[in-house]
This record gives sequence, structure tokens and C-alpha cells, in this order.
Amino acid sequence: MNSAILTLVTFIPAAGAILLMLMPRNDKSIRWTALFISLLAFAFSLYLPFGYHAGQTGFQFEINHPWIGQAIHYHMGADGISMWLVLLTTFLVPLGVLVSWKSIHDRVKEFFVLFLLLETAMIGVFLALDLFLFYVFWEATLIPMALLIGMYGHERRIYAAIKFFLYTMVASVFMLAAVIWLYTHAGTFDYEGIRNWLAAGHANAEAIKWLFLGFFIAFAVKVPLFPLHTWLPDAHVEAPTAGSLLLASVLLKMGTYGLLRFNVGLFPAEAQRHAPWINTLAIIGIIYGALVALVQPNLKKLIAYSSVSHLGFVVLGIFTFTQAGTDGAVYQMLNHGISTGALFMLAGMLYERKHTYELREYGGLASPMPIFATFFMIAVLSSVGLPLLNGFVGEFLVLSGAFQAKVIYGVLAASGVIWSAAYLLWMYQRVFYGPIRHQENRTVPDIGGREQISLWPLAVMAIVMGVASPLFMKSIDASVGEMNKKELSSHSMSGSGSNLMGASSSHGNSGDYGNSVNPVGSSVNAVNPKPSLIQRAKK
Repeated sequence: MNSAILTLVTFIPAAGAILLMLMPRNDKSIRWTALFISLLAFAFSLYLPFGYHAGQTGFQFEINHPWIGQAIHYHMGADGISMWLVLLTTFLVPLGVLVSWKSIHDRVKEFFVLFLLLETAMIGVFLALDLFLFYVFWEATLIPMALLIGMYGHERRIYAAIKFFLYTMVASVFMLAAVIWLYTHAGTFDYEGIRNWLAAGHANAEAIKWLFLGFFIAFAVKVPLFPLHTWLPDAHVEAPTAGSLLLASVLLKMGTYGLLRFNVGLFPAEAQRHAPWINTLAIIGIIYGALVALVQPNLKKLIAYSSVSHLGFVVLGIFTFTQAGTDGAVYQMLNHGISTGALFMLAGMLYERKHTYELREYGGLASPMPIFATFFMIAVLSSVGLPLLNGFVGEFLVLSGAFQAKVIYGVLAASGVIWSAAYLLWMYQRVFYGPIRHQENRTVPDIGGREQISLWPLAVMAIVMGVASPLFMKSIDASVGEMNKKELSSHSMSGSGSNLMGASSSHGNSGDYGNSVNPVGSSVNAVNPKPSLIQRAKK
């Protein structure tokens, strides 16, 4: 089972898509079959956390077979970082099927075929350990999502779909060039083989700089990191509800995952050298996204800009190079998928009733829609980072790492928490409270059973991840710690430890990986930090 589980989880949705293609065009049976296939993939993915051994180093559930010649392998594996992102994907897809149950009327078969193919591609991105295979899965996500936006979106859907496709495809070309260069010089596409080759110092400094930037451009556009974010609001506003759900909750995480796995994992010293300006862009994104969200008159565009702000926290956490910051970045990827995914689903349910996202058309909806207002409040407070909800844990860890790296990083990033409370709570007030300005708002129907079924899992997970974060953090913390050790080893092998030490000094306490336990189960010691790994190795 161990050797086959990743293949099953990855390709069950694709097999389901093929089955849907062969089925007669009966919308009801198509919907139920798509729901069954998505739940089956989720059920198989539950084996991963139960079969995962946090104390075991390296990737687990590995499968590695030659695919194209001897150079390209079907090599997949999971660690404590990628495992939870796969779970997030398989968890959200059934909810996306449910939320699309009545909102998709035309070409229902094509919609769910694209939806399941997109799921396979996203899972493959998180599990691929061969760079060629990774690139295939990465590009395979573009076409289904572009078609979902272009075929099932709103008025400007064609424009948004083309903009999304061009931005991400052009950026991916830089990563492709980097992958080809690595193969021609290292002689392999294998992730571990390339990392060891780079760590041995076979590539010169100039080549490493351009390789780092090649990967970085592709991932920064996908995040999206300021100022490469302009495609995102259009894509979100025009996408159907299920498309926005997966775009915000999973596709954007492909960018942050790539930054951590490839930019930091393959080029740790180069990542340290570029960290100051990357963190500057992340902090600008945190504040800029929040301020733009604050003045948005459109509900869906407000939530879209909130993603720019929240994912700035993830990038900042990754490039603090602290255990706490990186743990928090990974956890915040999961949190954002839950909270912002819920917000987009709720916005879509409201659109089905009002046929508009304009905030001026709402007001006073808490009276006719009390159940809906309750779910919306849970999602808002989760996104704000209220203690005992999931958002608090990730933001606390990221800010802890930011203060360790450089106090000014922590101070400026913390202002983003305040701004997020401002725009989200003001948005909630304008939608649900105040006078009812439009008489039709008095009779807006509350959400029904199917919609509640799609929202309850997200509300429960927001609470569980807030009060029981060690359940997730144990494996995340172990994988992040293992990655840190390998980064240290690569510096020692390449003889770049002195350069890293200088970069680390410029970040204040950026190398701090102390082991005192904080309330959320991660390792952080901001009061009395222990010497960094690099400092201890030097001694």
C-alpha cells in the first residue's frame, strides 16, 4: 500500500474524469459520480497522515520508476509539508463539487471533468520529486483552470482566463529554462540528486543566481507576490465559485510551496542573499493588499486582495529562515486554504441569491439569513486570526520568526493583522448589519441543507486547527527541521558557510532554530534564543 498510495491519490480523480467522459449526458448522475470520485480520493489521502512517521527523515511513501528513457523518472514522495497540502486539496474538492451543484447549469459534464483533472494536476505538483514530472504537473494545472474561468465565469471571463494563462505560462518558461540547465549539467532531473550536486559546489555563483531567479519568477507570479499580483483579482472575480475556491486555496499554494521546496531547498545560500528584498516585497504585499481590500466596493475583489495580503505572511515566514517562521508559513498555507476558501464559497452563495458582488446592494442580511451570517462570521474571524481559530496559529508563528529575523519585519507585518481586522469586520458590518436599503433583502432565503453540509467541514477545521495545532505541527516541524539540517549540510559541502553567516548576521537572529516549545507546539525561543545551527557548527 505504501508504494502505491501516492499514485492512487493522484490519479483517482483523473480516472474519474475519464469515467465522466464516457457517461451519458445526465446532469444528476454526473454530479453524484463526481462527488463520489472526489470523496474516494479524499478517503485514500487520509492514509497519508495515519501512515506517516514523523520521526523518520526524508520523503515517505516514495515510488521511483523510469518513465521516459533513463533520465526522466516517475518519482513521487511526501514529507510533512507536502502531505498536508495534498490533504487540503482532496478535502476541498468535494466541497467544490457540492457548492457547484446548482450553480452550474450548462455543460455540467465538462465542468466536472475539468474539475477532477485539475485535482490530479494539483496533487501531482505537491508530490513530484522529478523536476520534469513536476513541470508537467505544474503546466497541467493551467488549462483546466483557464477553461473553468473562460467557460463558466462571469461577464469578463475570457479576459480573465487569458490574463491568468499568459501570466502563469510566461513565468513558467523561466523555470523550464532553469530545469533544462540543471539537467544538462547535473545529468539528472531527480530532486535529491540535483540538490546534492548543487551542494557539492559544481555550479558557479553566477549560474546559481540565475537558476534561483528562474524558479523564483515562476513561483512569485503564482503566489502572487507584489507587484506580480495583477492577474489575481480579475481571475477571482470572474471565476465560478468552485474555481475561486481551488484558485485561492490550492493553486496559490503551489507558488509558496515551490519557493520553499525549490528556491530555499535547492539554493539555500542564494535564498539568504536575496532574502532582504524578497521580505521587503512580502511586507509591501501584506500592507498594500490590506489597504486595497479596505476600499473595495466589490465583495469578491475584497477577498481576492485579502489573499495578496495573507500570502505575503507566508512568503515572509519562509524567508525569515527561522524554524518558527517556516513552520508558521506552512501552517498559514493550510489556514488560508480553509478560511479564504470558506469566504469565497460564502460569497458565491450570496451571489446565487443576489446576482451581484457589490457591497452597496447588501445590508441587514443577518435578519433573513442568520445561519449564513453565523458561518460567515466564523470564516471572517478565522481569516482575521482570532485566538482559538486556525489563523491565529500561523500568523503568531510567522510574526515570531519575523521578529527573530529583524524587528522591523515583525513590526510592519504585524500592522497587516490590524488592517485585516479593519477590512474584514467592516465588510461584515456592511453586508449583515445596518438598515435594509433594498426591500428584496428582507426575503433573501437562508442557506439550505446542501450548502450547510459544504460549510460545516470548513467551520470545524477552523476550530480544530486553532485548538489542536500540534496534530498538524508535529510532522510539519519535523520536515522543516530536516530541511534546515540539509541546508546547513549543503553550505558546509559547498564551502559557503561564511557567506551565509554574513547574511544571517544582517538578518539579526535569522538562524535561530532553538528548541523551546511554544503554546502551539512549534519550536521558537524569542526571549532567550540559542545559537543558530550555523553558529554551533562553526564553533
